[in-house]
Amino acid sequence: MSGAGRGGDGLRVALASFGAGLLFAVGLGVSGMTQAPKVIGFLNLPGDWDPSLALVMVGAIAVHLVLFRLILRRGTPLWGGRFGVPTRADVDARLLGGAALFGVGWALGGYCPGPGLVSVVGGGAHAWTFVAGMTGGMLLFHAVETALQGLRSGPAA
Repeated sequence: MSGAGRGGDGLRVALASFGAGLLFAVGLGVSGMTQAPKVIGFLNLPGDWDPSLALVMVGAIAVHLVLFRLILRRGTPLWGGRFGVPTRADVDARLLGGAALFGVGWALGGYCPGPGLVSVVGGGAHAWTFVAGMTGGMLLFHAVETALQGLRSGPAA
């Protein structure tokens, strides 16, 4: 039986997801990753480099390395049918292009998506501008991707 079909599991999954997102948001705020100047300082290797966010990342990676392996030993999630672990390992132009766009957006805006969304709560115009641009970019990508899929599939019969 799937996770959605077992009584209150859907609510538990939603609450666990909300709790994880809230913990992530608080962690981003406490670590300073929602402050665009701090992030840009971290990315400015040849200039006045601020290494403090590297410590945040190293801490997160260490926690992930330990917990990821322990959690997967369970075999199945607490609430749900199976773990959704990606299996693709290939690197293609689409992946590289997306990574490059992500990096350029992060360097220019001073945010990646998570901290950008959390920063909107503070109401800063810079964060709102970033999130509006990010949303517009996602909508544009979706429109182009849909159009390209239509061209690849050919005319409708």
